Amino acid sequence: MATETNDAVAGTCVDAGGSALGMPQLCADWIPNQVFWLLITLAAIYFVMSRIALPRIAAVLAERSGTITNDLAAAEEFKAKATEAEATYQKALVDARAEANKIVAEAKAAIQGDLEAELAKADAQIAEKTAESEKAIADIRASALESVSTVAKDTAKELVAVLGGKADAKTITAAVNARMKG
Repeated sequence: MATETNDAVAGTCVDAGGSALGMPQLCADWIPNQVFWLLITLAAIYFVMSRIALPRIAAVLAERSGTITNDLAAAEEFKAKATEAEATYQKALVDARAEANKIVAEAKAAIQGDLEAELAKADAQIAEKTAESEKAIADIRASALESVSTVAKDTAKELVAVLGGKADAKTITAAVNARMKG
């Protein structure tokens, strides 16, 4: 019994005990059976992929494509709105600057009018004071000329008296008036 041999049945990949000899995948007797089940499996996978998986994938891709297209359209719309809003903002800014310049010009005109009124009032006051001053100066000149004439007459009379002469008032007045005239 120690010399038992396992002789394989000719043309089979199985020994007398029913166990496989070597690798069963390489057994030439089983290749047609393996090809048959391979074709059945490939057909089942093809059916599952073409009827279930690929339509779902196509639907997801179509949905994503639609979403992307909608998002791009919305982005273009928002971009147009933003451009319009920016144009409106720029117009409002220009209008506000024009209004501010108008207000500044009106304020300057009002201030200039007030300034001119105050300057006219000040000029009138200055002219009034100048007229009063000129009148006072004219009065002072007139009184100064009279005073100078009186002082000159008195001085001439005293000089003539000191020098030993006698002069009447009429002669002294004529001499002083002639000298003052030039």
